[in-house]
Amino acid sequence: MTGNKLSFAENDRIVPGAEWDEVMPEDAGWSTAHLANLAQDLADGRSTSLMIIDAGRIVFQWGDVACKSSVASVRKSLINILYGIYIAEGRINPNDTLADLEIDDVAPLTEVEKTATVMDLLKARSGVYLPSVYDTDKGRPPRGSYKPGTHWFYNNWDFNVLGTILERQTGQTVFEAFASRVAVPLSMQDFMKDDGHFHYGPESRHPVYKIRMSTRDLARVGLLYLRGGRWGETQLVPEKWVQESTQPHSEIGEGKGYGYLWVTAAANAPGDSISTDVPMFYASGFGGQYIIVLPALDLVVVHKSARVDHGVNHARMGEIIRKALAAVRRSEHFGNG
Repeated sequence: MTGNKLSFAENDRIVPGAEWDEVMPEDAGWSTAHLANLAQDLADGRSTSLMIIDAGRIVFQWGDVACKSSVASVRKSLINILYGIYIAEGRINPNDTLADLEIDDVAPLTEVEKTATVMDLLKARSGVYLPSVYDTDKGRPPRGSYKPGTHWFYNNWDFNVLGTILERQTGQTVFEAFASRVAVPLSMQDFMKDDGHFHYGPESRHPVYKIRMSTRDLARVGLLYLRGGRWGETQLVPEKWVQESTQPHSEIGEGKGYGYLWVTAAANAPGDSISTDVPMFYASGFGGQYIIVLPALDLVVVHKSARVDHGVNHARMGEIIRKALAAVRRSEHFGNG
């Protein structure tokens, strides 16, 4: 990038305080004309907001970035932060099994299923194929078809049970823990513990933990992980945890991978319609909820759609992010304007 860019080492210290800092796009090597075109393209009724964070500062924002709405499956990447903190503190043992933790369900677990570990759940490799609240039964393998740890399946049973385990081991709900251990140290502007609630169902003992957040607060999560878990002078989440979480532990098809509750995409991944020519990792939720982190460009892109029934699908998000990146890449070759 051109313009008054700091080194990555200097950028590592730049985090927002009570408010985000902004930088003029042209000063950071972005094309204002292309960003104006992006804003016009976003105004089609499907997007609620978009933020681009360049080197820790806002370079572009559009829409209502303070609007709090459901993050859908982004919730899974958010609980990853808490697991990183509590595992480091020794309050959760990633090698504990479901048997150790006395986890069971409406349909009792088999002895083999009880050997699944916390780490298996974080990798979506539990091998427990039971009904869940907000069931992901599409493509669900037959029960007992894979041993724990041997097969990846995007499984809401795994994700919901992680919420149960966290509450049992820490004495706090996901929402209470996120408010005190993440929202406060990141100086989030909007999130409160009351922005989370449990959704129960007869299928399982383990409820869905639903979360509402604003775009500008989700951007702080993206920046935290872009910075390897460091927030200013504080290592909030262990750097090793962030690195391991955002590496592919399961190859899930044509350049896409799954870490610990984060999705990864190689450069130009043929199987991921939001991929670009640099690697990325991201959190995604139904209807257009995204935190996209591009370490090679020192960028975070966050998108929200409050109306998930008329939101943004994965292919459309790919169009949006490529138009966003064109604004900076064109400026590199053709100058500002």
